[in-house]
Amino acid sequence: MMWQDVVFLAGNVFSLIALLPTLRDSMANVPFNTSFPSAVIGLVYATAFFTMDMALSALGAFLTGSIWLAIVALRSPNPLQDSSPTTPQTDTTNATHSSPSHAD
Repeated sequence: MMWQDVVFLAGNVFSLIALLPTLRDSMANVPFNTSFPSAVIGLVYATAFFTMDMALSALGAFLTGSIWLAIVALRSPNPLQDSSPTTPQTDTTNATHSSPSHAD
């Protein structure tokens, strides 16, 4: 076992611990443009570590990428949805105001 494998594993475990509160907080809102690339990077790193026979690093990076994927699914706003609020708008362009009629 290489000592670098343990160092990378320790870094990934630290990342996992740091990300858990975000995953557990139902009010957390992590932008998609932050969370999705982080997930992809974690999974790419896992593949790279695995091909270098660094199994512990690969496992740690895979778990970190997986946590980021969970954050994408649970804590990122849907990028395909319109971000503006959907409050009904009233059309006032054709509104007529009537004044009280007075009898002479």
